Amino acid sequence: MKYLFITLALISLGLQQSHADEWKVLFNGKDLSGWKANTRPDSFSVENGILKAHATNIIASHLFYVGDNKTGTENFKSFELEATVRSEGIANSGIFFHTAIDSGEGPHLHLSKGYEVQLNNQARDQRKTGSLYAVVDILKSPVDETQWFKIRFRVVEKHITIWVNDKQVVDYTEENPPKRAKGREKRVIDPNGGAIALQAHDPSSTYYFKDIRIKRID
Repeated sequence: MKYLFITLALISLGLQQSHADEWKVLFNGKDLSGWKANTRPDSFSVENGILKAHATNIIASHLFYVGDNKTGTENFKSFELEATVRSEGIANSGIFFHTAIDSGEGPHLHLSKGYEVQLNNQARDQRKTGSLYAVVDILKSPVDETQWFKIRFRVVEKHITIWVNDKQVVDYTEENPPKRAKGREKRVIDPNGGAIALQAHDPSSTYYFKDIRIKRID
């Protein structure tokens, strides 16, 4: 009987591990099903199977993954996310995590909660692609953003790792307490997890996304 319990426990563990290792596709390549903008939804569209982010106003817009959730966003705690992205010329964008759909603040409604993985080749912003925005900043872009490249990041509890084209560019563990500049106090890990969001930064910026997928880490 003892061996039966052990066998069942191992089977259960294997099933849990298998579930944790499964990738979930977030963008179907057809439409924005499963996504919701916090403002100005016309800032996001699908063209030829590609998700396009282009702000239609100086106020930034963010597209949140909601999945099948009818009342709010789908939250992720520990996970790995990857996407293939490129810019149209000079542009700024980003992928937020551990954020919230109602956390836009300031005149441009930039999200105040959670972290941002930066996508940017604009000269006016020194934080370049691959930066963990305003926490671990990269001052020279590791890629040509006008060509397709892969951004991947992994969050396990308070440990955050970022790769650009499979080259590791950030390895950061959140301090206790976190050291944040004034106005950025909410840019921290939420112990309950948070939402994923894509950014349409400004009218001069266009970014394209495809092959967006995520897997939870139990």
